[in-house]
Amino acid sequence: MIKQEQFTWHSEQLDKDMTVRVYGKKGVPMLAFPMANCMSDDWEKHGMVDNLKEYLEDGRVQLFTVDSVDTESWSCENGIDSWRTARQESYYQYIIEEVLPFIKKKNRSKKLPIVTGTNLGANEAAIVFLRRPDLFQAVMAFSGLYDVRFFFDDYMDSNLYDNAPERFLENMAPDHPYIKMYNDKKMVFCVGQGAQEFDGVRTLRDLERIFIKKSINAWCDYWGFDVNHDWSWWSKQMIYFLPYVLGDKQSVH
Repeated sequence: MIKQEQFTWHSEQLDKDMTVRVYGKKGVPMLAFPMANCMSDDWEKHGMVDNLKEYLEDGRVQLFTVDSVDTESWSCENGIDSWRTARQESYYQYIIEEVLPFIKKKNRSKKLPIVTGTNLGANEAAIVFLRRPDLFQAVMAFSGLYDVRFFFDDYMDSNLYDNAPERFLENMAPDHPYIKMYNDKKMVFCVGQGAQEFDGVRTLRDLERIFIKKSINAWCDYWGFDVNHDWSWWSKQMIYFLPYVLGDKQSVH
């Protein structure tokens, strides 16, 4: 049996109750974001926790899954844009100021977390990693949509800019200290080329162009035209890339 615990507290950053689920007893901590509009049970409901059973039971990985506030930010199409972007920034601060200290206290490995996510959760994983590479050891992002115009059209403010890696990376100075930090970590961005992945492919290619321009060594992988936007493929991608991220095998890209 995979040990599972559930913790809920009232977030100071968001002023609402938020839940974190913990799977496994020990190992490298892995922070996982749910797909769009979903909550901390998303990875369990869609079989990803069972998919990681060997890693969790062997104590190689300890998984922490979080709630989203997407319906108040990215997906809140009828909301005031400035409120939506402020809500996303508060969510980012919740992860950094509340969830990461919780992980550090709960996990005894003294290792920095891997951060990961699927769908819109991949965006969140990219955001926290690229904004604070000092706080993570690796990122695995599956089928993200790295273009804030899909959610906000042409609107932009400082909060949205800070949560748009395709914007702030484009303007990052070539000698920025974060670039060396990125290159000292492991970065995986993967997308299929099948159903519902067209925009994901396009936006990842745009992000990859920026990585190349800035000499950032991210592994951007484009799987086949039979690889669709769904959990069955994200599960395969997880098992394929996790050994590389953990250092169990060398990169083949």
